[in-house]
Amino acid sequence: MLSGEKDRVAIVIPARYGSTRLPGKPLADILGKPMVQHVYERACQVSGVHAVLVATDDARVAEVVKGFGGQCVMTSPDHPSGTDRLAEVMAHVPADVYINLQGDEPLVRPEDIARLAAGMRDDASVQVGTLCHGIDGDEAINPNTVKVVLASNGDALYFSRSPIPYPRDAEAATYLKHVGVYAYRREVLAAYAELPQPMVEQAEKLEQLRLLAAGMRIRAFEVAPTGPGVDTPECLARVRALMAGEQPELPPSLADVRLVITDVDGVLTDGGIYYDATGECLKRFHVRDGLGIRLLEENGVRVAVLSGRDSETLRKRVADLGVSLFQFGVKDKFAACRALMAQADVGPEQTACIGDDSIDLPAFAACGLSYAVADSASYVKARATRVLSTAGGEGAFRELADAILLAQGKAQVFGTAEGFATVMSGVAQ
Repeated sequence: MLSGEKDRVAIVIPARYGSTRLPGKPLADILGKPMVQHVYERACQVSGVHAVLVATDDARVAEVVKGFGGQCVMTSPDHPSGTDRLAEVMAHVPADVYINLQGDEPLVRPEDIARLAAGMRDDASVQVGTLCHGIDGDEAINPNTVKVVLASNGDALYFSRSPIPYPRDAEAATYLKHVGVYAYRREVLAAYAELPQPMVEQAEKLEQLRLLAAGMRIRAFEVAPTGPGVDTPECLARVRALMAGEQPELPPSLADVRLVITDVDGVLTDGGIYYDATGECLKRFHVRDGLGIRLLEENGVRVAVLSGRDSETLRKRVADLGVSLFQFGVKDKFAACRALMAQADVGPEQTACIGDDSIDLPAFAACGLSYAVADSASYVKARATRVLSTAGGEGAFRELADAILLAQGKAQVFGTAEGFATVMSGVAQ
């Protein structure tokens, strides 16, 4: 470690034990070491750094860190964000610049962090620094991948979960993925807790938008594509393979999807079940979902409807949309999904499903890609490949349909009048 120099830099590694998708994540074993140790050791290789420490709210993590000789600071479990946790660390570790390096990034490259630290030293006017790298259009449509648009000097203009810039004319756009590593000047962290939460932060659920809304400069330094972080057991398996020198299988892609299997109650409807005076079951469907189904069908992607219930109302809706693949009154959704795949002559890696509740988990297991609507239960979201931003019955299926068409280079069919004209004779709502 260095000392007595201007612009002292400290790397802080937040490591929470609790994780919905992967409990005990910082202590997950990778090649005989806990994950947090891999991150810590790589942080120690960064040149020009004065301190490296782990910030945790769990004694089990602290004990492991001390066991491998690392420095650790206990922080409050009540912080609303990682940035607030970092602000608490300032009281224990004096520095001019604090780099927030997530504890679930065991493949982080020390040279990338060194570039971030050097960028902060080279330009005192930059209040916050971060990293980014290029991605393709398929990854750009993932709302869990945060995108950034930069000014010509590298300052961030905006961050979003949506694909930015939007390809209005269906032409190829250049996308940059935001890598969630931040460097903060001390005065920024000191002021952070007092900054108001703007509408854009509340809408996107992105903390960095609070800083942009307050007029602060965030400089993004572009690096080579980074390795995956660890969010789920599947991510952990992939990282283990990469670090062992093995080539993991590539996950399925929306560009390859040829079949979408959708639940009904809670996905195509709002989950409400209504009865008229005769006992007939009534359901409320969303017209945008209907159009999404037809847009997929008209562009070579089959849609199958799968429901644990059966009713004349449901059968009428499916018939109106011209859907020929369906199973109603299903108890075993795993077997039903495999049967629908056989009918469509596709494999699991070409199939995506969308659901909202426990009854859909077997379908998630059967399909290569699974999507949970925004108002799903937390344990359903934890098992999904991705979580949609729209609630069931409010256009969630259409959100997925648009993402598939965008990934397959067919955004013009829903984004332009000329493109829609090529399919409108076969669509309905």
